[in-house]
Amino acid sequence: MRPVFDPGAVYRLGHAGAVDADGHVLEDAGLWEQYIEVRHRDRALRLKRDADGLKYLEIGGLPSKRTRKGYPATLGRMGQKDLEAFSPHPDKTYAGNMPYGACDAEERLKLLDAEGLEAAVLYPTLGILWEAELSDPELSQAYCRAYNRWIADFCRGSQGRLIPVAHLSLGDPIAAAAELERAVRDGCRGGFVVPFSWTHKAHGDPAHDPLFAKACELDVPIAIHPAFEPFELRSPRFDDGHRLPLLSAVTAADGVRQAFTTFFDFATFDRFPTLKLVLLESGAGWIGYWLDRLDGVATSTYLGGRASLAHRPSDYFRRQVWISGDPDERTLPSMMATYGADRFFWASDYPHPDHTGDYLQALEEMVEAVPPAARAGLLGGNVRRAFVL
Repeated sequence: MRPVFDPGAVYRLGHAGAVDADGHVLEDAGLWEQYIEVRHRDRALRLKRDADGLKYLEIGGLPSKRTRKGYPATLGRMGQKDLEAFSPHPDKTYAGNMPYGACDAEERLKLLDAEGLEAAVLYPTLGILWEAELSDPELSQAYCRAYNRWIADFCRGSQGRLIPVAHLSLGDPIAAAAELERAVRDGCRGGFVVPFSWTHKAHGDPAHDPLFAKACELDVPIAIHPAFEPFELRSPRFDDGHRLPLLSAVTAADGVRQAFTTFFDFATFDRFPTLKLVLLESGAGWIGYWLDRLDGVATSTYLGGRASLAHRPSDYFRRQVWISGDPDERTLPSMMATYGADRFFWASDYPHPDHTGDYLQALEEMVEAVPPAARAGLLGGNVRRAFVL
């Protein structure tokens, strides 16, 4: 039985106007069977139980190879450090281990009230696992449509406090553009893509221009969010390197950083000067080195001539890019001072277990290091401008 929710036991942020730029739902595992088109229903994403009683993910009609059995039960374990909580057991289930507000809109609103937050931009959980194992572009589009219909319904009665963002798959950019338009009409405030594509086309490649053109037309951002990735994209640098937990933690967002950089290699921002790009769950401290290096190479080396840009990469960042930072990042205030206080916002990653559970306490400490004039933007104003909330 789930514990009774006690709002008084929740840490309350001491600043008004805050918006969580990257919260998550533990979406209803049955949503794909319910929301997907009938012709795809036999291959819908679903949870099943094996002979040992452990729940596992089925993707495209096949057992997941990327996620271990019993893993879905751990997806809402934010703040828990006891390894026993993450050991698989038939009694530990995805639905049974959901924390408060993870899969119920009314609960999420009560949690926001208790935390003193105005709103949360929401992303999926199961939805960032399946694309690593599904190379079928038609079925991938169907999975995206099913989730997008569900998340729009989930957020619909929240008076704009729960912000849905559509999942888009780059396997078919024209279909992704059409789905973005449909999803925005249905209430989504933008779209997100994962840091890879089964076509192996770089994110900034003109092959994806139909999606970027549609995002500009609709005045909504495209976000890049980390996700499980195909095995072949893992680095072979070290034996069994993916099982080194600290190394995995700090390199999990490498795909986002690489995808972002291709927008300069392909001069995407010159083709789409009104495109809004959002970088999520990758930290923000790295952006200083990254932009300094890109500026130097682009303006002062022969390599820069091979990637002809009208402006420095840092100029495009200040004009068209936003990035989320973790509340416990000590370098974020200095990044804001250097690259634009209006380009940064905070995110909780609630309720995922790979981020700290005391995010509001950490956020208050970070905000104290930010000049007063920039605090409102970091807390909520910047994400409101990016997503036109």
